[in-house]
This record gives sequence, C-alpha cells and structure tokens, in this order.
Amino acid sequence: MTDSASSTPAPFVIGFFEHMNPNGMTGATWRHPDNRGSDYLDLEYWMSLARRLDEAHADFLFFADSYGSPAVDGVVPDTAIRMGDHIPAADPFAVVPAIFAVTKHLPVVVTASTIFEEPYANARRFATLDHISKGRIGWNVVTSAGAQAAADSFGRDLVPHDERYDRADDYLALSYRLFEGSWEADAVPKDRVSGTYADPAKVHSVRYDGPFFRSKGVFSVEPSPQRVPFVFQAGSSGRGREFAATHAECVFLQGTTVEGDAASVADIRERADAAGRDGSAIQILVGLTVIIGDTPDEARAKYEEFASFHSEEIAASQFSHYSGVDLLALDPDQPIPAGNDELSQSNVRRFDGWTVREILNELKTRGVRGMILVGTAAEVADRMEQYANDTGVDGFLMETYTNPGTYDEILDQLLPELRTRGRAPLPFTTSTLRERFQGHGKRLVSDSHPASAHRVGRI
Repeated sequence: MTDSASSTPAPFVIGFFEHMNPNGMTGATWRHPDNRGSDYLDLEYWMSLARRLDEAHADFLFFADSYGSPAVDGVVPDTAIRMGDHIPAADPFAVVPAIFAVTKHLPVVVTASTIFEEPYANARRFATLDHISKGRIGWNVVTSAGAQAAADSFGRDLVPHDERYDRADDYLALSYRLFEGSWEADAVPKDRVSGTYADPAKVHSVRYDGPFFRSKGVFSVEPSPQRVPFVFQAGSSGRGREFAATHAECVFLQGTTVEGDAASVADIRERADAAGRDGSAIQILVGLTVIIGDTPDEARAKYEEFASFHSEEIAASQFSHYSGVDLLALDPDQPIPAGNDELSQSNVRRFDGWTVREILNELKTRGVRGMILVGTAAEVADRMEQYANDTGVDGFLMETYTNPGTYDEILDQLLPELRTRGRAPLPFTTSTLRERFQGHGKRLVSDSHPASAHRVGRI
C-alpha cells in the first residue's frame, strides 16, 4: 500500500509466525540441519530469536496455538507423534515474559481461545502481560483450530461453528467491560502521604449477564497501558469476517489467490465501515513463506529440499488437525464429500473442487501455509510489492521453515532489500503495540471500536 498523503510506498507490516512445537507449520523440518526447532522447550531459543527480531525492528512476534491435536475420532496418527506434527506442543504464554525481559521494543501476539479459556482469567493474564511489557501485548482471538480434538480433551461437546462466533462476541463483550469498565484511568494515585494506593470512588464493579458468560465484581488488575490488548483475528468464513470487522484491529489472511485475497480485504473493510468503524484503519496481513537464494536456481533447490521433509502421511495429519477430516480414509480421486461443517470451514473451502489426491500433493510441498515466494531477495521483494498493490494488504506474516536458516534469509537479505525500497519496518518510536500501528499517543482502542463504549472515566 502507499501513503495516501504523498503516494510514497509505506513500510510493510512484517510479523513473524511461530508455534511452540518442534516443526512449526511443515512436515518434519525439525530434522533439517539448519533448524533448531527441536529446542522449542529451551527458553534461550526463544530469547535469542526475540533479540534478533527486536534488533531488526520486526513489528511483532506472533504465537499460534491450539488445544487441539491432529486427531480423528480421538486417535492421533502414529505419523504425527513420530514426526512431531503439532504434537507435542507447549503453552507459548509461558515464554512471553522472558521475551519481554530481553527486548526493548518487540511486541508479542499470543493466541487465546474464546471456547476453552475463561473470560476473567484470560483478561487478567493479558492485562498483567500488558503491564510488564509496557503495552507490547496483542491477543489473537480464535474460536479454535482442531476444535473437535480440543473439545474431546476438555470433555466437552463440540460447539457449532456459528455459535462459536456468537460465544466469541459475548466473550469479548465481557472482556471489554473488564479491561475498560472497572478502573478509571486515574484510580491509582499511589499516594504515600494519605495512604491511598487506589481511590475506591474510581473503582467500579462489573456486572454482566450475557447469553453465554456472566461476571459480577471488580476486575483485579489496575489499568494497563493499552487496557485492551491489541486485537488480532484470522477468521475467513463469512461469519469470521463479520467478527473481524466488528472487533479486529489486525486481520490475518492465510493467502489463497490475488483475486480471493483482494475480495477478502475489500469485504472486511466494507463490513467495518458498515459497523461504524474506519475500515481503512484495520491492518490486514497475509501469510507468507519466502525461500531466498543468491540465484533463482539456488532458491528453488532449497525449496525442494524443504519439501523432501514432508510426506503424504504428514500432509494428511496436518489437514486433520485444522479441519478434522482424515484424507487418507477418502477416495483419492474424488473431492472431499460434504460433511461436518462445524469444523474448520476455511481449510476445506480453500480446496473446493479438488480431488483428495490433488489436495495431498499440494500439502506435501507446502503444508497449510499461505503464499510461498521462491527466488532472490530482489525477486521476492518485487512480488511482495506487486501482491500488496493488487490486493490492498498492509503487510505479511512470515511463516518460516527453519530457525536460524529462514530467519537469516529474511533478516539478512530480504529486509535490507525492502529497506532500499522504503518497505522495511522502521525503528520503533512508540512504546505500545497499538501505537506501532495507529500512531503516537493512540495507545487505547479508537472511539469507534466497541470496547471504547465501556471505558469508565473516559480520558
């Protein structure tokens, strides 16, 4: 996109996508000689990565997460366990404070489910992280990937797809009241002379009785720098886009085609405008994997090497994690039959009309990634600019294959190339994640965001 005031190309938003598991998004890449993915339980692994991203002025580090596993009917395939495909997986919230401790600017976005987390406990956790990071936390709101397996793990029934978004609306309605509606901005004078830590007249009880969630009482955490963590969302169904248009400040698209992503961008912005928000202010990113070489042939060879760590069995396992569909149990020469649309609709819809064999062949080479660009740094930068121009996205969520390998290519080759074009992220001049996107002094949600209506003692 460009700066409308000057027609000068604006810097891309560049975030980095991670899972707290051995493989990330593809196959058994933990086995690759240039990958430390199997060190994912080593705190220094994450602190070292965070320092590099902080020095590179990355806009944020993003942790995907799910309580689900690649199970079908409660059974996890042996292949998934053997290859470390989305199992084992640990809790990314545990490493976030350490990341904040070793960085000065890097924001962190963490995934939390509106189905399996309790609203009060979740709000307390995010408010605390907002305090200790001085406003560098974001919340990726999900209604849960691997929903059936996660529901089974919690001993719950699967919540129907559209009801999951109804619950999420109610969940956020309560969360906004907790973040914004309990403590006034100046409720904590910390006056040693009078002995007043907090002014009782400026601390209010939240009383909420919604269709799915209830709460009564004072929120336990005093106002944090952003109050509401910066809100991310990645739903791509019609209901998901409606939810994003209402709540999200940054939307993540998986990346399908230029035409499909352009339509999604326009739809989300139009829905946001219709909801009384400024659709142009919502940051929209697309998932992107880059493989960079000094020559196109070298880059292609790297890509083929990464693909060699994948297999049909792993591809089927990954698809089952996101969709609940066991491809290996289906006729390979037929499309996926109409089935349980209560599971992840987007991961099935993206393969409308494909045979099972075609889907498996596609997933064997790319996994469930978004867009993949292979070439020299200049070639990749050219195609990123073209994609942004054609779709209207604001930037990219980088989905890496290896660490340090892919990170070296992005940080040492691609970002310098983007910097020569004015497209690389700039040094931080603001302190909070929301200000990074919306401008200096804009650390709270905008007045058009539904959370702002619940702010007591508005400032």
